[in-house]
Amino acid sequence: MSKAERTRQSIIEKAAPIFNQKGMAGTAISDIMQATNLAKGGVYGNFENKDEICFEVFNYLLKKLSTEIDSYVQRGTTAREKLFYFLDFYRDNLLRSDLGGCPILNFGVEADDTNPVIKQRVNQAIKGMQSSISDLVKQGTANGEFQDNFNADQFALKMFALLEGGMLIGRIQNSTQQMELITDMLKAEIDHHKR
Repeated sequence: MSKAERTRQSIIEKAAPIFNQKGMAGTAISDIMQATNLAKGGVYGNFENKDEICFEVFNYLLKKLSTEIDSYVQRGTTAREKLFYFLDFYRDNLLRSDLGGCPILNFGVEADDTNPVIKQRVNQAIKGMQSSISDLVKQGTANGEFQDNFNADQFALKMFALLEGGMLIGRIQNSTQQMELITDMLKAEIDHHKR
């Protein structure tokens, strides 16, 4: 990695929690300058504009989130266990201050009416998360863990929507209570489809 690439990556990593907590509109270039100890020219010498920084920050946060979810999921050996660990990740990490919430939720709400490029990227991330959940259900059905009538795509939509909604409620109320209820309900539904 060249010095320029390292500088660019450092800016992304240091700007990421700021954007995830303050939002795209709420994050000023001065916030990035302060976090990176770079002058304005040092920041814009590595990025064309703030929109490019937002896009790269979202990609970085999404990769970080996906990696952390994967590390939980890989603890399981069966599809059921992997789905349970997926749920446990959301339950266990809801109020972590270093994450600042879910970037899919945070960027998605803000980009909905303001930034079509980020909106499209968030949409891809949503589809990717739902696909991961659906694939686990399909794997479990193929392995004989789940009944054949377990609709993988419908469950993936429900699970993802409930987790994101639970994330919003939990962070607003500074409580894990609702997320615990949501994950328990989803685990019960998964077990309802066991063979």
